[in-house]
Amino acid sequence: MRTLGKLKDLASRAGQWLGLATPPAWHTAAIAADRFDQMTWCDTLAQAGALRELGGDLGERHDYAADLLADVFLAAYKTAPQLREIGEMDSSRLVNHQVAATLLASPEFAELRRETVGDPYAAAMAVIAQGPALRRMLDKAETAQQAAQAAADARQQATEAAQAVAEALERAAAQAGEEGTVPAGAAQEIEDATAQAEAAQQAAQAADETTRQALAMAAPGIRTAARRSAAKAAEQAREEAALFAAWGIGPGQLQRLSFAARARLAARLRTGRLTQWAELIGRFRQMATAERARKTEHAPGELVGITLGDDLGALIPSELASLGVPAMRAVFAARYAEQRLFVYDQRGETETGQGAIIACIDCSGSMGTPRAGGVSGEAWAKACALALLDQARTARRDFAGILFSSAGQHQVFRFPACHPPAIDDVLDFAETFYGGGTDFQTPLDDAVALLEAEHNTDGRMRGDIVLITDGQCLVTEDWMRSWNERKARLGYRLFGIAVATTPGPVLEALSDNLRTITDLAGPDATGAARDMFRVI
Repeated sequence: MRTLGKLKDLASRAGQWLGLATPPAWHTAAIAADRFDQMTWCDTLAQAGALRELGGDLGERHDYAADLLADVFLAAYKTAPQLREIGEMDSSRLVNHQVAATLLASPEFAELRRETVGDPYAAAMAVIAQGPALRRMLDKAETAQQAAQAAADARQQATEAAQAVAEALERAAAQAGEEGTVPAGAAQEIEDATAQAEAAQQAAQAADETTRQALAMAAPGIRTAARRSAAKAAEQAREEAALFAAWGIGPGQLQRLSFAARARLAARLRTGRLTQWAELIGRFRQMATAERARKTEHAPGELVGITLGDDLGALIPSELASLGVPAMRAVFAARYAEQRLFVYDQRGETETGQGAIIACIDCSGSMGTPRAGGVSGEAWAKACALALLDQARTARRDFAGILFSSAGQHQVFRFPACHPPAIDDVLDFAETFYGGGTDFQTPLDDAVALLEAEHNTDGRMRGDIVLITDGQCLVTEDWMRSWNERKARLGYRLFGIAVATTPGPVLEALSDNLRTITDLAGPDATGAARDMFRVI
């Protein structure tokens, strides 16, 4: 049998392909993720129907849409997302890599991440918000994706050709003689496999170059769409965060909600009656918080003048000097016993209310009419009531909101201090509206009944009732007599607020502290409420 060449010479020539016969594991995800990241993504995808719908829609034009959505989600969710090197990527996912890289490089996406990092719900909403832009990006990168897929196919063919070389060399080794010579047929098979591997490798390199060029051409369009979509998603995320904050829903409460519950809550807040006044609600809450802080500004130690007393810690300097004169010490002692020493007058504020805070809100038809500035009496009153709810929780006092209109139209919403307020109950309170007439007796009877029950159970007195109305009504003499008797027994106060109207004689008679709000959108409105928050 004619032989050709030595096995070691053939192996030396084919050696460069032996390493390619077992290719590295190319990554299909552009953002590196650990097991917990993957679990978070899978769990979020399972809960978010809109996310699955987006994946199905994108999947009709892009074979690797699921991987793309995972990359965008993790880029928004992870604290420090790591973008893989492009050389580590499966060629078919290079468009995904380009999109992820472009998003991470944009300042708009960095702003978006302020709202989404560590929050699966917010990250998913960001992906959904960018859905239209992702479609445009994929359209602009269609040619690049075709080139990337061709490159992936060429890389696979090069791998198979390299495997053919390894297999031919293995067969030749099995046929080699004692001196390492191989049959001509086996040697030729190696030569042919090597030539095919060289051609496949060149084709793969050419396909990679074509892909790079196609990606470079698509990059400007992807960049523009990515920045616009990230900016829009960031704005939506900030608006939703502000909406939650306006309603007093903190991050801790949100994290305890399931994805579906949080989505329902967000939808309800966006479509509720008072959504357009969320800014007003937030402003009242902030104002109430500021006024609570002011109560510590006037603590003992703030000097407002000089008075007579026996507080040795507040003596003025001349009194202290008299102690240094022996002849004056007896006079000092006598004046001390009579509380006639000159001391600094210090002012402080103390909490006077101990019982519940109860907001009675008029829900008659006129309260729902927008006033100057587009704010209705209903919106102003309920924003004030929600701030009072915060006030009560901070002071560990019970709170109740009583909505009323005509006789028989009233509802009591109770928020005990011992339990966090359920957000659904808060929203029900804010959204309920009757649109009838005005009757004071029933809601005030309800309020006093709550204070009386609290007194009988816990011994608490000095509750605060806030009555906000734009109407007038009559009460009977017997009812007024009963009101005064109950008030004397329980020690409560009533703060009356007349909204965009002149207070009637009944409201004047009932109120210990009466305010009139003429401009619901102006400083007059917030000033009156600010003073009330400080007093209650």
